[in-house]
Amino acid sequence: MVRLNEIPYPLEWNPEPVESSYENGVLRAVPGPQTDLFVDPLGRAPILNAPKLLFDIEGDFILSSRVKVGFQGTYDAGILAVYQHETSWAKLCFEMSPQGQPMVVSVVTKGTSDDCNSLPIEGNQIYLRLSHIGNAFAFHYSLDTKFWHMVRVFRLEPGPFKTGFLVQAPVGDGCTVEFSEIRLEPRRLNDIRSGE
Repeated sequence: MVRLNEIPYPLEWNPEPVESSYENGVLRAVPGPQTDLFVDPLGRAPILNAPKLLFDIEGDFILSSRVKVGFQGTYDAGILAVYQHETSWAKLCFEMSPQGQPMVVSVVTKGTSDDCNSLPIEGNQIYLRLSHIGNAFAFHYSLDTKFWHMVRVFRLEPGPFKTGFLVQAPVGDGCTVEFSEIRLEPRRLNDIRSGE
């Protein structure tokens, strides 16, 4: 079990990353090579070995974090995720594109993965936010936490879920991801499009 000061619930890595630490409010993790969470809609074999640090939670909440990635390879990413099982989950990624540009990427998986690149970002850090609102989830990103841009709103199948952090290096040898300014708010996000 892992304890973070900002999260009042126990967390567990599954699977374990190559390296991980938590100090002074910074969660640091290094995924192993060729690690991903993706169920290819084109029919290639699923890859389900990305390290996930998740906790159980119920009700409405808002989970946010500053995500810094030491990009090394294509698709390296630091991620906020919601997870039910291998074919029902979603992830909001700060990810290196094939063009060598950091991007906001979202993937929603209901049987197979619906993969969507949103926009390029300058630099190697960004704020990501995952909200649970009734029976739905919303993904947002921000450059400064003053204004949040909506990326996606969606539902998964009914039932319990876990949420938390994920790191991946699908084609490379690994990268260092840091999650800081982690915040968990037990409240409902009032308006997903307002920028709050």
